[in-house]
Amino acid sequence: MYQVVLKNTTRLCSTKPIVTVNGKFPGPTLYAREDDNVLVNVVNHVNYNVSIHWHGVRQLRTGWYDGPAYITQCPIQPEQNYLYNFTFTGQRGTLLWHAHISWLRSTMHGAIVILPKKGVHFPFPKPDKQKIIILEDTEAVVNQAIQTGLAPNLSCAHTINGYSGPVSNCSSEGAYTLHVENSKTYLLRVINAALNDELFFKIAGHDLTVVEVDAAYESILVAISPLMDTVVAVDTFTGTGYLRYNHTHPLIPTTMTHTPPVNATSLTFNFSESLRSLNSKEYPAKVPLTIDHSLLFNIGVGINPCATCSNGSKAVAAISNVTFGMPTVAILESHYYGINGTMNGTRVYRLAYNSTVELVIQGNSILAPESHPTHLHGFNFFVVGRGLGNYNPEKDPEKFNLVDPVERNTISVPTAGWTAIRFRADNPGVWFFRCHLEVHTTWGLKMAFLVENGNGPNESLPPPPSDLPRC
Repeated sequence: MYQVVLKNTTRLCSTKPIVTVNGKFPGPTLYAREDDNVLVNVVNHVNYNVSIHWHGVRQLRTGWYDGPAYITQCPIQPEQNYLYNFTFTGQRGTLLWHAHISWLRSTMHGAIVILPKKGVHFPFPKPDKQKIIILEDTEAVVNQAIQTGLAPNLSCAHTINGYSGPVSNCSSEGAYTLHVENSKTYLLRVINAALNDELFFKIAGHDLTVVEVDAAYESILVAISPLMDTVVAVDTFTGTGYLRYNHTHPLIPTTMTHTPPVNATSLTFNFSESLRSLNSKEYPAKVPLTIDHSLLFNIGVGINPCATCSNGSKAVAAISNVTFGMPTVAILESHYYGINGTMNGTRVYRLAYNSTVELVIQGNSILAPESHPTHLHGFNFFVVGRGLGNYNPEKDPEKFNLVDPVERNTISVPTAGWTAIRFRADNPGVWFFRCHLEVHTTWGLKMAFLVENGNGPNESLPPPPSDLPRC
């Protein structure tokens, strides 16, 4: 049971109540195996509406439990509950659960660990131990951002498993320490749960090999975003930083590392380009080779006049010049019952069951070019191409990787560049597509795909559960 409660928490020498699940920050880890059916009863004991999204879970024919408020469900109101019921069909690896309303996911999030079926081994050497590493940011000031019409203040700190590490003006702040043993191999399940930042992850003096991203096995490594499992072979001594060897002498100095600059576009681009699917007999890359829908989405941010904002203008974001307006009733519910008049400015793209889609996502540079980590609910997709600058429909498809492209549910569109993905619409329902930077979602960089029913009950959305929350 997930009890949503307020918990007084001290960080950076400041104590305040935060919204948590079961009083934990980060929240509890959900453990299961591939093809397990999972029941999670969420009970809301705070004065906010809440919902939980199971980020990356395919939700095959279980769209009622996907979680984004006003997309697949109305939120769970105070002192109400909702039983989420879904299956990890054909998935194994690391995913994330988080609140999916307002910016509550800043503190209301946790890991999902899907183990292989019993008797099935990893397609890489078995690690000696496994650890979860959750990267976060703090101090999300959404109300201030809405009132001013501009971006929120920068986070006060980034944290690892809830701890920021020592800071100059707060001597009591602790650091997360990963205790390891020499010559052991560790599987690190790394999750980026930050609201508005894409983050680098490094360990001084160690090489990392990425073996899985977004609950799909990979053949080689490299960039951390947003869900990656990485194997660390521990064979050197370090000091007392975030990674500490057992039996290390306490006076050995800490070995520091340096992350790349925030504008290291070429570095992150090359890292992401290195990722490949296994494309083996056991784990084939089923890339659609023929396409029914060829789409181009232009995404970016801009400025609109705002009479109620303190500076007379506000930031907006859009997909192909359309800023998404949140409906008053969940889109999935409106679709199922044929309810009209609940959406104003909402944009939904309709797909026939089992149709194939190629989507090119083009980041623009009209106002503030930046990277956009875009997330598609309800599907995994294959990243068949990426590039910097403007997409060329005549030349760029010639370079698409249709053999072993990386399989993802979230992919970064490079700064002022483009990303091309392909997927098969084999999951009936309404599926959110958005930038996973929470500020851009708030500004309207989002839309939804509506996948129609196929033939028969196995290709159709079942009726909603009796406890589906009401708006």
